[in-house]
Order: sequence, then structure tokens, then C-alpha cells
Amino acid sequence: MDGEHGGDRTREWFVPSFGPPRFRVFVGLLFLPYTAMVLGFTLIGAMLAETVDWKRVMALTGAYFIALGVGAHALDAVGSKGRKPWGRVFGDRQLWTLAVVSVAAAYAILIPYMIADVPLLWPIAIAEGFFLVAYNLELFGGRFHTDGWFALSWGGLPVTAGYVMQTDSLSIPVIMLAGAAAFFSLVEIKASRPYKVLRREGSSEAAAVAHAAAYEAVLKSISGGVVLTAAGLTLWRAWA
Repeated sequence: MDGEHGGDRTREWFVPSFGPPRFRVFVGLLFLPYTAMVLGFTLIGAMLAETVDWKRVMALTGAYFIALGVGAHALDAVGSKGRKPWGRVFGDRQLWTLAVVSVAAAYAILIPYMIADVPLLWPIAIAEGFFLVAYNLELFGGRFHTDGWFALSWGGLPVTAGYVMQTDSLSIPVIMLAGAAAFFSLVEIKASRPYKVLRREGSSEAAAVAHAAAYEAVLKSISGGVVLTAAGLTLWRAWA
């Protein structure tokens, strides 16, 4: 979710190598491995509940996919200070429309639950909406565009939201696991920043290529590990 100047991002490892430019940019804009991490965190939180309401699981994961995968990344593509991490394949008006519609749709999914059964989800939903805008547009002088806030908003809070959506409650173990998810997100963003710099510079020197490959391996491993953990827990609860 953190845009950078320059570079051809359509050559990133999570962007398909086939299809027309608009398709490739749109898929890349979703940052699917990292979005999947966040969805995985919501699943992990939900699977901690004593009983699992699968409709609520689908509602929350769907809302996060729409709000983060589409909305937050569309705002990141708009960027601040003139940055265009994905070039100008999509215009600002298209990106703003995509962001507003997707975020509104995500809240439309969750608000009925929050009104009827899950009032404790309100502060999480409000916080996530704030971070979604403040982080990606670098509002308030970039005060919230930091690794720590990234880890909280896209690691700790999704786990918390997953559990709260099921139980409308919190517990110390859940908070501890939310903290663990925040640390996983911190690893992801810490590896992502230098990786993007190396990719942007495009150096052919052996050391630079090796460093980029090492960071890419970290990104693939952390995203894959979280997704497999979430999938395993979900299958375990579904078959229990």
C-alpha cells in the first residue's frame, strides 16, 4: 500500500505477465499476496471463537477485500505529492471513484451487523477507515504513514475484527495474537520498502540483484505462511 516514484511495477512478482496493460495494472494494484495476508488475519481471528458463524466470516473477509484490496490500493495509486506508482493507466477520477465506491460497499456490508449484533466492531471499523485514508494519502504530514501504524491497521486490527465479528467481545489471548499479526505485518513492510527501492533502481549488479531476490523471498514466505496458517485453521474448524 505504499507507493513509490518511478519504476515499472508491472514486472513485480505478484503481477501477471499476460494480458493487456489495464488488466495487468488492475491485478497488480490489488497487491493480492499482501491483501491475502490481511484476509488471513481476519480468518485467524474468527477461528479463535468458540463457535463460528460462517456468514459473518464471509461478510468480514469480503468487506476487507473490497475496502483494502480495492479501495485502499486505489487511493495509494492516486498517491500524495504527485506520486504515481502504477503510472497513468487509470486516471485520478477513475481511481477516486473506485476507492469511494469500494469503501462505501464495504461499510454497507458491515453496518447492519454493527447495528444489530456487533457494536464492538464500530471502533475497529472507524479506526480502519481512518488509517485507510490517512496512511495512503499521507495526511497530517505523513504522521500515520509509518511502519508501526501499518502493522497495527493491517495486522493487529484485522485479527481483532475477525474475533469481534464472531463474539462481540475481546480477550487477552486474542489481543496477544493480534500483536503477533502486527509483527508479521511489520516484517512485510520492512522487507517491502528496500525491495521496492532495489526494483525501482533496476541495478544489474550482482549484489543488488541478490538483495532484491532475498527481500522477494521474505515477502513470498511471510505472505504464504500467513495464508496457509489461516487456510489450515479455517479447514480445521470447518471439518471439526
